[in-house]
Amino acid sequence: MSEKPAGADMPEEAVGSQMSSMSSSLVLSGSSLSSTPPVWQSSSPGSIYDYIRVASFSLGPDGRIAQWSRRATELLGLTAEQAIGRDPVEAFVPPELREASRRRVADILDGREWTGLVPYHNPQAPHGHGIAEVYVMPSETEHGERSALCIAVDVTALRGLETDLAASQAVFGQSPLGFFLFGTDLRMLRVNERFATVFGRPAEAYRGASAYDLLPRGEADRLAAALRQVLDSGQALTDMPIVGTVPGNPERRRWSVSLYRLHSGSGRPIGVAGLATDVTGRRRAEQEAAGVRRNLALLNEAGARIGTSLDLETTARELLDVAVPQFCDLASVDLYQGLLSGDETPPGLADGSAELRRVAFASAVSDGPVAFGDSYRAGGDDDAGGATKPIQVGEVHRYPFNSSCAVALRTARARVVPGPGGGESLELGSTMLQSTLVVPMVARDTVVGLAQFSRTKGSEPFGERDTALAVELAARAAVSIDNARLYRREHERALILQRSLLPPGDPEAAGLDIACRYLPGNAATEVGGDWFDVIELPGHRTALVVGDVMGRGLRAAVAMGELRTAVRTLALLDLEPAEVLSALDEIASGLGAPGGSHAGGRAGSRALARGGKAADGSSDLSEVYLATCVYAVYDPVTRRCTFANAGHPPPVLVEPGEPALLMEVPPGMPLGVGGEPFEEIEVELPDGALLALYTDGLVESRDHTLDEGLQALRAALDPQETADTPDTPAGAAGAAGRKAVAGSLEDVCDHVLSTLDTHHGEDDIALLMARVQGLSADSVGDWQLPSEPKSVGRARELARAQLESWGMDELADTTELLVSELVTNALRYGEGEIRLRLLLDRTLVCEVWDGGLVQPRRRRARDTDEGGRGLQLVGLLSAGWGSRRTPHGKTVWFELPLPDGSSSGPDSVEALLSMW
Repeated sequence: MSEKPAGADMPEEAVGSQMSSMSSSLVLSGSSLSSTPPVWQSSSPGSIYDYIRVASFSLGPDGRIAQWSRRATELLGLTAEQAIGRDPVEAFVPPELREASRRRVADILDGREWTGLVPYHNPQAPHGHGIAEVYVMPSETEHGERSALCIAVDVTALRGLETDLAASQAVFGQSPLGFFLFGTDLRMLRVNERFATVFGRPAEAYRGASAYDLLPRGEADRLAAALRQVLDSGQALTDMPIVGTVPGNPERRRWSVSLYRLHSGSGRPIGVAGLATDVTGRRRAEQEAAGVRRNLALLNEAGARIGTSLDLETTARELLDVAVPQFCDLASVDLYQGLLSGDETPPGLADGSAELRRVAFASAVSDGPVAFGDSYRAGGDDDAGGATKPIQVGEVHRYPFNSSCAVALRTARARVVPGPGGGESLELGSTMLQSTLVVPMVARDTVVGLAQFSRTKGSEPFGERDTALAVELAARAAVSIDNARLYRREHERALILQRSLLPPGDPEAAGLDIACRYLPGNAATEVGGDWFDVIELPGHRTALVVGDVMGRGLRAAVAMGELRTAVRTLALLDLEPAEVLSALDEIASGLGAPGGSHAGGRAGSRALARGGKAADGSSDLSEVYLATCVYAVYDPVTRRCTFANAGHPPPVLVEPGEPALLMEVPPGMPLGVGGEPFEEIEVELPDGALLALYTDGLVESRDHTLDEGLQALRAALDPQETADTPDTPAGAAGAAGRKAVAGSLEDVCDHVLSTLDTHHGEDDIALLMARVQGLSADSVGDWQLPSEPKSVGRARELARAQLESWGMDELADTTELLVSELVTNALRYGEGEIRLRLLLDRTLVCEVWDGGLVQPRRRRARDTDEGGRGLQLVGLLSAGWGSRRTPHGKTVWFELPLPDGSSSGPDSVEALLSMW
């Protein structure tokens, strides 16, 4: 062969010694990998000999091959027929080495042992030949002739096995992972140093150990079962969690174990190998990360669920719905009693001893309240003597000064109270609690209450992160509760304002049945700019007013209050309806202008009414007051009603037996536009007629136009349109409408509101309905008197006779005296004929008419004056008096209450004497 075989330059003794040492180490290493089998037991395939490819043959006395094994055939590539009888030197050795090889064979046959490297022909090798380590042992035949027994091993296989062993040793010994090896008897054969470090024992201490020598019983059972499963099935098992402790450290450790089955070269299972990694830190980090994610999710849920309403108790319950059971097992919320009662002062005292009320409680472990961090009841002033009965929802109580709850309220800092046996356990009336978090609820630097969160035994105690989360949850709820408190305060103020601006209950009027309704467009504030009013005027007349200020909310309500006050003031001046609206227009024009000037407000109002901009070109008209109003004055004596309108929807009139009609009242411009005159019309209303005044919120919305709403209102008040089709739904509605219209006014109002769409929430709704019941002729006395002195006596006679016919003798003297004074003044200061009229309804009214334009003025007469005390006397003896202009002069009137038997009214003698 042209190429020298590997090891050719090595001395034969050295080569033989090295291979012998390698073989010994392999045998020792292999023996260490498995337990010693029983003697005379057949080994399963897959032993070390399968890896190192050992072959045997023998040499006869003639130096030729006498026997040839099958392994020799596999290793050297010659069959028994080809090898037996041949010279081994000729068969295996290259020509250039044959001479030395023959000498070596001769020495062997002379009885000398030999071990060395021998090149041989191998077609499967990369260069066509290989190197075998041959161990030659001299022997004898049965005839005593010398022979030799030869054992050959492929050096290439030995070197590969050596490399694999070195790599395995490096991985096993130097790996940062804990390696271990279990035999088929599930006892440890070997572990590396990393495993020994992780589990806290020397590596030698693990040899022969079982799972039960390493772990607690439960965990050892799991590991043993897993080892048996992997050994039997061959299926690997990864990331199996194991919990236990290491010697000298009581802390629970967590390991992640992966197992796989080991096989011999022939596939025979020889044990289970595994990797063990300490994941305690990673597990702790995962738990912390999971806790952070849970807390973030809880905060996100709290943001969505807490504060959905402006009710204090509801907000407290929402906090507990979020906290139980996601965060704790029991929880409660206490709020300061002063906060719940609406006090303006700060809700809690500085020392935390103010009264609280339990407003919410939640538990995932009990059906009813239990005694936990709040075990002291109301009235338990002694710190050690408080009862441990649980505080019920709705109960008012105080916490003792030295209790954790009082300290938390006093310092505005959260406190963790351990369970029984853990320190401050006096307050914990239940032994099932692990710990309690006492968290003051702070909003805008003010403590509004106290939240308590408790966990039962078996749960993890509260930590720093839990405390921070509880503080955040309580703070969010506290802000919502404080917002609810502020809203409730402002809401109550707005309601007081709104109710003060509307007539209380159903007002009364002479000759009229009155019913009214007010529905705020915004249910949250319940205030708006719609208003109605019923104003009693002299002569038993009544002013009916319905108005609507543009806009909504508190600002519109304030503007409405200003206009309503102005309407009442102007009405008491007894002005004509058109004059009242003209004066209101001037007032509204100046409301939004700086300093009350009319110019600025009027320019902006006109621009807005025409859909334009303000006078200065800006579009900000937020301070412009615009309002619509309808003003009507009804006289029950004449049964005539005078209407004036300022841009308001027209009134609806339903006369008996007639269809409902929209009254043709001149619409006019809205109040605040300014400069436009108002017209009025006078209509005679028969007894039984129904009059409806309303705001546009009743008939207009996004769902339908104003005309459609007006038509629906007419249909609600005039069911005759469907009277011919009673079998249809409209006919059924008509029948209900006829019944309602024929019933009381309250029924009429309810029918109108239920028929029309009044729940759109877009605008306020005001509805004022009146049914005409004029004064009968028997309740009116009316006379014309000439302008002469004897008319004074005649007036007294007529008044007394009329009162006697009415059965009002008790009022005769006073009425006769006051009539005499008014008729005398009419003769002295008035002009033309005198008219005397007595009206009897809920009070007695006397009116004296004349053609003079000079209004009477009351003054106090001096002691030396002989006159000037007539009007003073009228004011002393009457319930009220006044004067008003008429188209042809003036009317002076006074009013007397009807006798009810309980009081006799003012004494005329005492009144006369009081003037001096």
